[in-house]
Amino acid sequence: MNQSIDTSEKIHHKFLDKLQARGIDVHACFQCGRCSAGCPVTGFFDLTTMEVVRLAAYGREEDLLASKTIWLCAACETCATRCPNDIEIAALMDVLRELALRKKTVPAEPRVPVFHQSFLQSIRHWGRAYEVGLIVGYKLRSGDLLGDMKLGLQMFGKGKLSLRPHSVKDKTVIEKIFSGQGKEYER
Repeated sequence: MNQSIDTSEKIHHKFLDKLQARGIDVHACFQCGRCSAGCPVTGFFDLTTMEVVRLAAYGREEDLLASKTIWLCAACETCATRCPNDIEIAALMDVLRELALRKKTVPAEPRVPVFHQSFLQSIRHWGRAYEVGLIVGYKLRSGDLLGDMKLGLQMFGKGKLSLRPHSVKDKTVIEKIFSGQGKEYER
């Protein structure tokens, strides 16, 4: 991170309360750096994982929502596994992405939320990821219709992609989640 952190700015207590309600205790971090050292994609981030946790502890919501890091996090949970204080950093990233979408913040990595929306639409409709529908939805939303065509054809040729979707038997749980009755971050 290239800029110093000014803690004198107004801390967003509502933001911190929501994190706490989700079981994400960013104040437990003592900045050991194990999360950042273990992250396999940190080289692509504009903020290290440790900086994200620190900014969250300071309530710096706007800085976090404007970062590339929240969109590039692979949610592999390596950071949470390495954290000696059991901070749910991947869950923090999820909360930040959802908050950015709800606030209609222009994403620092615009293709990632487009994929995110396509993925969620597939889950909402089928109860699981239907790969071909997901790819079609993403390609239409992103406008990148021909990118990865060769790879897609290779995967189809090897039987990795099915043209027939498979739905889960009981979608009531999925419907409950998407109706807002499941666990979700509310702003």
